[in-house]
Amino acid sequence: MFTRQVCRAAQPLRSGVRRYATESPSGGGSNTALYSGLAAAAGLGGGYYLYTQQKKPNAAEGGAPASKDEEIAIPASTSKSAAFTGGDQGFISLKLASVEEINHNTKKFRFALPDKDNVSGLAIASALLTKYKGPEMEKPVIRPYTPTSDEDTAGFIDLVVKKYPDGPMSEHLHNMKPDQRLDFKGPIPKYPWSPNKHDHICLVAGGTGITPMYQLARAIFKNPEDKTKVTLVFGNVTEEDILLKHEWAELENQYPQRFRAFYVLDNPPENWQQGKGFINKELLKTVLPEPKVENIKIFVCGPPGLYKAISGAKKSPTDQGELAGILKDLGYSKDQVYKF
Repeated sequence: MFTRQVCRAAQPLRSGVRRYATESPSGGGSNTALYSGLAAAAGLGGGYYLYTQQKKPNAAEGGAPASKDEEIAIPASTSKSAAFTGGDQGFISLKLASVEEINHNTKKFRFALPDKDNVSGLAIASALLTKYKGPEMEKPVIRPYTPTSDEDTAGFIDLVVKKYPDGPMSEHLHNMKPDQRLDFKGPIPKYPWSPNKHDHICLVAGGTGITPMYQLARAIFKNPEDKTKVTLVFGNVTEEDILLKHEWAELENQYPQRFRAFYVLDNPPENWQQGKGFINKELLKTVLPEPKVENIKIFVCGPPGLYKAISGAKKSPTDQGELAGILKDLGYSKDQVYKF
């Protein structure tokens, strides 16, 4: 049970969050009192990475460039209504139906599926490849993106895309107009999920790394048989940059005993009550379940600097690489972490 008094120091904060992180999903309480003390934990120890300084912005725009293995090893779908069937299907062209501006550098793109009765065909968790070749490009640009629309939604998919400087795919998408087309292929399988696969999962994300996290969390909470507890730690530059905040708030209101969201801002507004600075060791030690807790999984997704600081980078799309960074320092094992 969370304490209902405002935490005045880091130790009471740790105690309250630790009880949430280790208790069964039947426990819980109000989130409000806890959040007012998050700045203490988030501000300790200094920053580990910057969201605004990316040496390889094009690698951050939708994940790393797709590998040949990702393009070839797409399993065939058995769903007759799926737009993306994998296997030998290849790329299919989708028409851009609408564009919605989310903030100063992020837009939501709705692409119409070939048939109004189609669903995407994506499993949890999986992504799609996008392909674009400009008139002066020698080779096409291929980037993976995770749709934010529900997998059971018929007729369209939504992509939420942040524009990165010198990011050829994100720049192309942000220049697109309705009725133009983009090539897609998939699904690209990521982490296979089944209900109650883990007792507690933790989502550590930065920027548009939030989209595969949302896909996973949404699937958990829409399934009444899945009782998995979920903790989100989401770092951004400003409050305006927090993507899908409304959707996360709805989950938090509906499932207060099973879901907690912790936000950390590099440049917070004056009256910001949550984390300030960067995702660091002190914060993760406070809000994540201890490494000794059985059947937990920590998912990491974001720009290259986040991977380096939190978990170490993947070697390739098919090789998770060794665990490094804060999570290793805190005592978590490689088997307890998955890097999207």
